[in-house]
Amino acid sequence: MKDIRQYQKETNRSMIDTDLMQKYLQIKDYTTFAKVVVKLVDDGILSPVKRSKGNSKKPPLYNRYRIMPEEKDYSGLVEEMNYKINYELNMGYYKERPERYVEDRDEIRALSQFLNTKKEKLKIQISTKERSFQIWGREKFLEKEGGISLLNRLRFSMHKLNIYSTTEPLAYYSQHKSSPQNILIIENKDTYYTFRKYLLEGNTTFFTTTIGTVIYGSGKTIWNSFSDFALGVEDYLLDTRNELYYFGDLDYEGLFIFQQLKDNFKGKVEIKPFMDGYKYMINKMEVENMKLSKTKDGQNKNHYTQFLDYFDETYKKKIIDLLESNLYIPQEIINYGDLVREGTNGV
Repeated sequence: MKDIRQYQKETNRSMIDTDLMQKYLQIKDYTTFAKVVVKLVDDGILSPVKRSKGNSKKPPLYNRYRIMPEEKDYSGLVEEMNYKINYELNMGYYKERPERYVEDRDEIRALSQFLNTKKEKLKIQISTKERSFQIWGREKFLEKEGGISLLNRLRFSMHKLNIYSTTEPLAYYSQHKSSPQNILIIENKDTYYTFRKYLLEGNTTFFTTTIGTVIYGSGKTIWNSFSDFALGVEDYLLDTRNELYYFGDLDYEGLFIFQQLKDNFKGKVEIKPFMDGYKYMINKMEVENMKLSKTKDGQNKNHYTQFLDYFDETYKKKIIDLLESNLYIPQEIINYGDLVREGTNGV
C-alpha cells in the first residue's frame, strides 16, 4: 500500500477526497479501505474535514481528509547539541528552534570542530576572509554569507576569532619625494584624477597652495583606508612637518567625512580643509550663476561647526546659506581647465 503522505509531496496538497484516496492507495475493497482510514486517523496521519460531511457508506467515512504534517523527531539533534558541540558555543537559541539547527548545522559543526582541534591557530591574528576560509572553507562566509549572524546566535564574540579587517590600499601620487610637503586628500575619483593629471604635467601650485602629493579618499572609505596610512605609504609622507588637507563636496556629507576623519586622527595627524579649493567652488558657482542640485535625504547635519571655523565670516555665511537651503556644490565643479587657467593667470 502506498504512503498517503507521498500524495502530499507529489501534489503539494494537504487535503484529499475520500474516493480519490481509495484509488491512490489502490485498495479495491471499501471495508478494508475504511479500516485503513480509521487507522490513519488514529495514528494522527489523517484528520477528517468534518464540514465535508459523511459519505453515506458503511462503514461511514467523511468525504474529505486532511493529511497532517509529519512530526519530526529532533531528539537526536538535541543530544548532539548537548554533548557534541564545543562548550564555547551557546546552543540555547537552537535548542528552542531545532528546525533552525538543521539549517545551520554544517556551519556550527565546522566551527565546533575547529575549536576542538585547531583552537591554537587563533593565537595568530589573520584577516577576516582568511579566518573564514580556514574555518568554513568559504572566504566570504563571515562578511557576506551570514557568518556574523550565526556567531550572534551562538553568543560567540567575533573578537575570539582574532581577526583584522582589511581596507582598500590608498591610491596616491607624489610629484616629488621631498619633505616637508603639502598633501591633499581628495574625496571623489574624477577630481583626484584631474589633480593628479595636473601634477603629472609638472605643476605643483593649485590656486595659491603648493601640493606635492594627492591621495584618493573614496568618500567614507577614507576612514578605514587612512587608518593604515603609516603602513601603506613611503617614509617621506610620514614626516611630521607635512601639512595634510582634505577636499570634498560642499554638503553635509562631505563636511561629515572631513570632521570624522579629523576626529579619528586627533592627536596624531592634523587635517585641515583645502581652503583654496572650497573658496574656488563657491566663487565659480556665484560668478557663473550655476543651478545647484538638492542634497540627498538623510545626511548628517550635525558636524560642520569646526569646518566653518577655518573660514572668514563672508565665506562662513555663504556655506551656511548653502547648507540650510539643502543645496550642495560637488567638487567636480572644478575641472582640469580651471586648474590650467588659474595656474596661468593666478587667482
